[in-house]
Formats: sequence, structure tokens, C-alpha cells
Amino acid sequence: MAQRFAQVRQGGFDRELFDRFVSMRTGDGEPVFWYFTGTVKGYPSGDLLAIMEGVDLGVLARKPSEPDLAYQLSRKIYIYRDPVTNEVIEEIDGKPVSAVQYPYQLMSYKLEGDRLVAMVEQGREPNLQSIGPVTDISARWLGDGVAQYSSPVFLNYTLPGRGRVQSFENYDFFIQPDSIDRATRFQLSWVGYSAAPPFNEGKPTIKHMVGWRTDSFDDLPQSIKSYVSDKAPLWMAPPMNFADIEALQAPQESTR
Repeated sequence: MAQRFAQVRQGGFDRELFDRFVSMRTGDGEPVFWYFTGTVKGYPSGDLLAIMEGVDLGVLARKPSEPDLAYQLSRKIYIYRDPVTNEVIEEIDGKPVSAVQYPYQLMSYKLEGDRLVAMVEQGREPNLQSIGPVTDISARWLGDGVAQYSSPVFLNYTLPGRGRVQSFENYDFFIQPDSIDRATRFQLSWVGYSAAPPFNEGKPTIKHMVGWRTDSFDDLPQSIKSYVSDKAPLWMAPPMNFADIEALQAPQESTR
């Protein structure tokens, strides 16, 4: 392939870059597993507060009634580890530290002109949330078959039990050339700015993780496999159809 380069700008998508993004992010019909690892640092001190580790599972789905939309049925979980002992952090100064868990996220992608338009649904009724449409995702070629996608996310909403959530995240996805070994072809860098109580006394933190895609749960690093298998088995596989998503969106049944 001849070298191709494109300047950073919003949009930049054509059918090839769109199809490559969807295939990278969601697979082509079989589940895909994105592994992430990185750090949580205090802001503005830069102090290392925790190691962050997680997995994002997804599968491609489509609806006959919406042929122009590609859906990603996914769920994700992130845990915090002590930077010295590598043990999972369960409390800080007597305050509990919970894993960041999304039992599902329903994402949709559509090509409109030179833009990718994305929507996200999460949560349960009556607190179902819709985020989007997100239209400022950019695509570009970096030459020699390397495709790169940037997705900035600005969040500002109320979450039941947590109050106002305000944060910034940026996802940079990279697709290496077709000749590269499949195990290392799909990569991601993610950075987030937000408060993450009880870290940093509730003040803002900077989170940064890098990740890559595998095609099976068994191919993930043992550290996250062990945690998920023992503590969070739901996250061993993504939702497999829209019925699974609808069940997770329905109001929580009372246990009383």
C-alpha cells in the first residue's frame, strides 16, 4: 500500500476507514476482548495513587430494520491495584473502593458524510442514560496502512447515588497494517481527567491506560482473568444479543 497521510481534523471518515473502525472495535460477529492497564495519578501533584487494569468486551450486532447502523453490544470493568503490592485496592482510609463496572453498554455507529456518528445507552430504567450523538471522532491515515482514530468524550450528567459526573476522556485507537500479527494489530491509548473518590481526597485525577485486543477471554493476561473469573464472572463474555441488553435495561427486581 502506498503511504497515505492525513492532517488531524474532525471527520476524515470514508467507507473504508469507517468499516475498519467497526471491525476493529467490535469484531466481525465473534466476541472481542480489549485489555487495558495503566495508572491513576493525583492532579496536580502527579503522585502515583494506583495501578488501573480492566477489560472491555464487545460483539457486533445489526438490526434488519436499521441496515446503516452497526451496534456494539459491550460491557466493561476496571479495577484498582496497589502500586507497591499489586493487590486489588478495596478501601482507602476506611472508605470503600469499588471496581468501575458497566454490566452493558449499547453503542451504535453510523457513517454520515465524512463523520462517524456514535450513540451510547447505559443504565437501567428509570435511570436509562443516552450519551450523544457524538460527532467529533476523527479518522486519519498515518501511512503504510496504519489507521488512527481519536474520540474525545466530555461528560456532564447526574448519576443516581453519585451526583453530578463531570469528566473528560480521550480514546486513541490504532490499526496496524494487515501484515502485522493479529495479536498486536489493534491497540488503544486512553486518558481521563475526573474526580475518583476516595483517591486524591476527592480532587481530580489523571488516569492513563494502554490496551490491545484479543479474540478470546483465555488470551487475556492472567491477572485480569483471575479477578474476573473469581469476582465478576458476568464480565467473562459480552451481551450476545439485543434481548440480553433489554434484560439489563429493565427495572431492577426487588429482592425483598
